Parts: sequence; structure tokens; C-alpha cells
Amino acid sequence: MQNRPLFKSDVPPRHIAIEGPIGVGKSTLMRRLAESLGYATLEEKADENPFLERFYSNRQHAALATQLFFLFQRAQQLSDLQQSDLFAQGYVADFLFQKDPLFAQLTLDANELELYQKVYQQLAVDLPPADLVIYLQAPSKVLKDRIQQRGVRFERNIDSHYLEQVNEAYSEYFLHYSASPLLIVNAEDIDFAHNDRDYQQLLDYLLEIPSGRHYFNPTFF
Repeated sequence: MQNRPLFKSDVPPRHIAIEGPIGVGKSTLMRRLAESLGYATLEEKADENPFLERFYSNRQHAALATQLFFLFQRAQQLSDLQQSDLFAQGYVADFLFQKDPLFAQLTLDANELELYQKVYQQLAVDLPPADLVIYLQAPSKVLKDRIQQRGVRFERNIDSHYLEQVNEAYSEYFLHYSASPLLIVNAEDIDFAHNDRDYQQLLDYLLEIPSGRHYFNPTFF
């Protein structure tokens, strides 16, 4: 597919963040968009977090370490990017740094959360918001099925109640989100990995939207 950096806006979004709960398809869409737009990718490296498997087995005991590792990792990735040519070129990320406290509020106790917030405030000072945020949403049952299908061993320990809490927290967060233009995508029936029509519909819509809040539902015919 040819590069298509032809947005309707006079100032196209060079820094795009894709968000949504686990299993919704963030990384797949990130890679396809980056290829289409000629942008770099900035990928969450969950497999590098040594506390994540313990977190899914025992959230209470590993939540703070897991959260701080991700916080430092993401801040370092963005800081490195700002100092490289890729920052000027444009990038697509499968995470939004400013959303990081969402998980902390779900999983940390009061004392841990206070410590986390102090660290977050220090790291977030010089990190700008994305030029465009794409929020992928899907029902918790769909997320659960996709998690099982992709077969990551320790992800199978995610219980349905926690997944529901995460999904609801995302919905609440983006209900009030206004720091960047926002595209909300109903990803329940979309297969960005294997269905080129689904992806092309979204790409065509994305290239045409101006700033503000927008909603995308795939059309079938």
C-alpha cells in the first residue's frame, strides 16, 4: 500500500496514539497505519515488563511494580523519540502516556497511588499530548475471546471481572477526554489483521476527518 499522508486538515496529525483495553487490536492497527502513512511505530513492550506475569496471577502484590515499570518505560520511549528524527517524521503509538493513571487508579491502594502520582507528575511535565487519539472499544466478552485466541500464556489468568473494570474505566476516561482530537472506533466486528475492507474504510475515514470528536462504525454491504 502506498503512503497516503493526505489528511483533510491543513496540519496533519504527526503523532497518533491508539488506545483501548487489552485484546481490542491496538498493535495491529498501529502497524498498518504506520505503513500506510509512512510513519514510525512506537510500540508498548509488555513482554519486557518482568512483573506483568506476576500481576496477572496476583494483582495486589505486583501492581505497583508493574505500573511503575510501564510508566518509566513509556516515558523513556517518548523522551528518546523527541530527540530523534522520527519525532519530526511522525509516529503511531499503541499507547497514550496521559492515560497511564487509569490502571493505577484501578489497581493500587491509597498509599501506592499517592507515590505513583508523584512519579507520574514529574515524568509527564515535558511530554506533549498526541495530535490524534484513536480509541478502540469492544464489549468485554469480545476482548476475552480475543485474548484467549492469541494464546499468550499468562494473559489467560485475566479474570472477567477485572477485564470488565478495565473496559468501563476506558469508557469513562474517553467520555471526558479533550486533550487531543479523538476518533472513537467500534471495534467489536472489525478485523484489522485479516480484513482489508475493514482497514481501508477506517483509513479513508481517518484521512478525511477534521479536528474534534468523531465516531466510526464500519459499514457492511
